[in-house]
Amino acid sequence: MCKSVTARRIFPLIAVCITAASSAAQVPLPQASAADRAEALAIFKQLIEINTTDTPEGNVTTATAAMQKRFLDAGFPADDVHLVGANPRKMNLVVRFRAAGTPDQKPALFLCHMDVVQALRSDWTTDPFQFVLKDGYYYGRGTQDMKESDAALVATLLRLHREGYKPKRDLILALTADEEGGHFNGASWLVANHRELVDAAYVINPDAGGVELDHGRPVIAAVEATEKVYSDFQITATNRGGHSSLPRPDNAIYELMAALSKLAAYSFPFEMNDVTRVYFKNLAAREQGETAADMLAILAQPPDMEAAARLSEDPSYNSNFRTTCVATRLAAGHANNALPQTAQAIVNCRIFPGHSPEEIRQQLIQLFADSKLTVKYVSDAGDVFDTAPDRKAIVPPPPNAQVFEPLTRITDAIWPGVPVTPVMENGASDSIYFAQAGIPCYGYSAVALEQDDVRAHGKDERLPIDSYGKSLDFFYSFARALGNE
Repeated sequence: MCKSVTARRIFPLIAVCITAASSAAQVPLPQASAADRAEALAIFKQLIEINTTDTPEGNVTTATAAMQKRFLDAGFPADDVHLVGANPRKMNLVVRFRAAGTPDQKPALFLCHMDVVQALRSDWTTDPFQFVLKDGYYYGRGTQDMKESDAALVATLLRLHREGYKPKRDLILALTADEEGGHFNGASWLVANHRELVDAAYVINPDAGGVELDHGRPVIAAVEATEKVYSDFQITATNRGGHSSLPRPDNAIYELMAALSKLAAYSFPFEMNDVTRVYFKNLAAREQGETAADMLAILAQPPDMEAAARLSEDPSYNSNFRTTCVATRLAAGHANNALPQTAQAIVNCRIFPGHSPEEIRQQLIQLFADSKLTVKYVSDAGDVFDTAPDRKAIVPPPPNAQVFEPLTRITDAIWPGVPVTPVMENGASDSIYFAQAGIPCYGYSAVALEQDDVRAHGKDERLPIDSYGKSLDFFYSFARALGNE
């Protein structure tokens, strides 16, 4: 059994635990029936075709209420299926799968968000809110982030219920609103207002981690142990404007673009932590040639900065090495024939653990070096503030053998030989709210994606058919294993 130890030893110990677990004899996984898989696919399709964006057209409650109906129709007690929230359009669903008798351990909680990022039909090859099967993929907004896991876990609990499974501890599934942004973040609201519904020994969050593929070859199975801090900043240039026939160099758009050009050319300092060191050590064992050599070189003391620069040319590696900030939205001017009085950009930052949003805001001010610009913080709800919070990233939780042993064993049964390793999530997730409440969080989606085909938040989001089937197999066996502890 792996035991809790001091923070500086946590991740080497996880690697030892994982190696030991993966050396165990493989046991064939239970196979779903054709009816089970048909139901799981129908749930996936239903969720993709419900628009759950934070827009006038979107409605999370339509999706959570549809899943509530499925659980109630299946015979779950109404007292165990809670549709709750702070806004009628942003209701969260919390389902409790009861243990047999009185459990002596706290529940295991699966945390999934139901909202998705906006997608424009004019940008996509297919309709983003239609579930399209094409060329071996399922297309639709949310197929990667994260309605595939929502559907897989709904299907898993329904299947376990049909089979009469009786766990030793309660299993909880929370389907929440506004993880992608909005005024009614469901995870935060549940922790603050209905802790009794979501209190757990630990959280499994499929909004992170997963299996990375290189041309179909499993390279690594990543489990989130910590994550970056998400922050938006509003950069504003103002000017007295005037007639467009009398252009001036102090044009607000030019001032803003000069600042953004500095940002585009800038790289935040190279950094590593215990999580990323273990990740690149394990990844180096699967890579070859210069890439493998460079990964080992950055682990040296001091790190080889030329190797770091070569690896940084790959955006996925670069985001593991530093804070990243990028302009994502622009707005300027008030008339075609007038000099702009205001030009504004949103800069989205993913902040390396150990730094706060306010620290990064101050760095942006220093980088732009223009007193005529303002740099303000934008909250997840869209409110604008002169200063940013001082909160920092999730502290990595201690290893938990109840989680890692079955996770590793089942992963190895589906993707033989792939190493399981802790990683730093380069985005951000709702795990932060549970971690702040003292509940350990582990991020793992059991979804296998090509390293160069991550389309979450992007055009033509898609998921390989095979990947969804394997995630169903994983979550069914994983839920049973957690319930049997």
